[in-house]
Amino acid sequence: MAVPALTPSSDQPRSLPLREVRTRLTQLVALAELTDSVTVVTRDGDPRPVAAIVPAGAARTLAQTRADADRLTAVTTGWARRLDELREQSGRRHAAELRAVRAALAQAWAELDRRAAPGGDPALARLRAAHADLLAD
Repeated sequence: MAVPALTPSSDQPRSLPLREVRTRLTQLVALAELTDSVTVVTRDGDPRPVAAIVPAGAARTLAQTRADADRLTAVTTGWARRLDELREQSGRRHAAELRAVRAALAQAWAELDRRAAPGGDPALARLRAAHADLLAD
């Protein structure tokens, strides 16, 4: 009896009983290699999976998977630490620049107050109100 060719009909793994896998092992291995298909092996008469024929690239050991996860964790932790450092540096730089702007603004207002009395010019009063939050410190 000729064995019909197994062609993948969907992305779902094919499930075959062990007796049929024994008969078609060479074909199933070639199918896994060429099409990246997965065949789940069950015991004869029992639908629960007991093994699988998978492409070699998909067969990763638990140690390899853990090593990849550890590497990803280390990289992620490194980037998170670097981002925190940059956020702190940026915050310090921003605070220093804000102090410098407030000092310059205070000097400008002191000079404006010396030259024009407060409340005499409505445009100057609006400008002072706009800068009130910066002048509070």
